[in-house]
Amino acid sequence: MRQRRALLAAVVVLALTVAQLAVGALAGLEQYDGKGFGYRLAVYPVLMLLLPAVWWWRTRDASALPWGAFALVMAPFLVDVTGNTLDLYDSIEAWDNVNHFANWLLLLWGSGLLLARADVRPRWLLVVAITGLGAVLAIGWELGEWYTFIRRGTELDGAYEDTLSDELLGTLGAFVAAMIVERTTRRS
Repeated sequence: MRQRRALLAAVVVLALTVAQLAVGALAGLEQYDGKGFGYRLAVYPVLMLLLPAVWWWRTRDASALPWGAFALVMAPFLVDVTGNTLDLYDSIEAWDNVNHFANWLLLLWGSGLLLARADVRPRWLLVVAITGLGAVLAIGWELGEWYTFIRRGTELDGAYEDTLSDELLGTLGAFVAAMIVERTTRRS
């Protein structure tokens, strides 16, 4: 029953994300202008399904897929797209910062739950691995933002400061996720 609810959560998150991406890429609404929604429509579903696909390919057992962890990994994509749909990035000054912290917390919480299955020893290495993965993903994300819509867009003036704060907040979110994973996956 728990596995079924986790699968349902992942499917709902994916469906809501793709629906909003399609609207953002095709509807021509103002809040989506210059935010790379064509790229997002192509890339987000692939990124959301990458871990489940690799996990299934490695195990060949659909019943053993950790859908709860996958739903956590998928959730930041929904939060990001919904933030654009509701125009929160432009109407709430702190939204981008809160979003980077919270989304990296969710992303690395899910990823950390997958890493914790390897029973990493000593346990502090799990915290380092999750936090380090979060930092690398934050850098990669910011490079993607720069390539898709900052380098030729209207946000170039404040991009340096925004990029540094986004990377810092993403790494901090990853660290909090690492601490949650370390505490909740300890074996007695």
